[in-house]
Amino acid sequence: MDPELEAVVPAFPRADLSDPAAARNSLVRLAATAPAPDTTGLELEERTVDADPQVPVRIYRPHGARGAILWLHGGGFVMGDLDTEHPWAVRIAHGSGAVVISVGYRRAPEHPYPAALEDTCAALAWATDHAADLGIDPTRIAIGGHGAGATLAAAAALRARDRQGPPIRFQLLNQPALDDRQQTWSARHFTATPFMTREKAAASWRHYLGSKTDATPVSPYAAPARATDLSGLPAAHIATAQFDPNRDEAIDYALRLLQAGVPVDLHQWAGTFHGSQAAVSAEVSRRQIDELAAVLRRALA
Repeated sequence: MDPELEAVVPAFPRADLSDPAAARNSLVRLAATAPAPDTTGLELEERTVDADPQVPVRIYRPHGARGAILWLHGGGFVMGDLDTEHPWAVRIAHGSGAVVISVGYRRAPEHPYPAALEDTCAALAWATDHAADLGIDPTRIAIGGHGAGATLAAAAALRARDRQGPPIRFQLLNQPALDDRQQTWSARHFTATPFMTREKAAASWRHYLGSKTDATPVSPYAAPARATDLSGLPAAHIATAQFDPNRDEAIDYALRLLQAGVPVDLHQWAGTFHGSQAAVSAEVSRRQIDELAAVLRRALA
């Protein structure tokens, strides 16, 4: 593991989703340790997507921005919100020059699938329909996120393709969880890695999928790795962490996208673990965030 990251592992919350409220509080405390981001040069705005129920969004608008990204926070479908994602949204807006529309989707287990995906798709449609009001080009809207947020981004891209939804320019998927079956090499062998363990990944899926039975098929809009056809999807950048149970399912998804004719960049970050980019004191973490922003800038140019 990267030595700088190894030193901060004790600061990360215990990998446990058995008590969602406690897990949320732990993530809030971790997010509070990040340096306050510099919002100079950004116009921040709180808006509400008119859906049922309404979906809160926080908009970060750099001067002169025309492209945009619908950004979904991480947190295993259970944790995270607009505030915990604030530092990363600021950095991506600054680094990419794009409008960042951060989405406060509903969380499991109180709101299992498809609630978060419905909120994501409602926000995507709203951003497209209100492009003129938002000052963005409707043909230059990307979608992305960290962890479960990246899962929702991939799922929304699938659904938009299948239902002739709003056009999506690009997918920016950082450490996505894509396969509820947990049968890859990394899922079976990384049982006690920092912040994300096999049990935490399994608990995340249990909370998200809700009261399904073994006989109930899991939709590819819930677990995108279950999609049999990946053709016609937007170009993607997929980033993975070396010590992450979700690593191999994301790499496999990237390969399947390539085989389906979808342009893909894949970056496997050596020495990292799931969520380690939150440790901004580490040089590798700063490079990860900088790369996400640079990739987005190129994709929306």
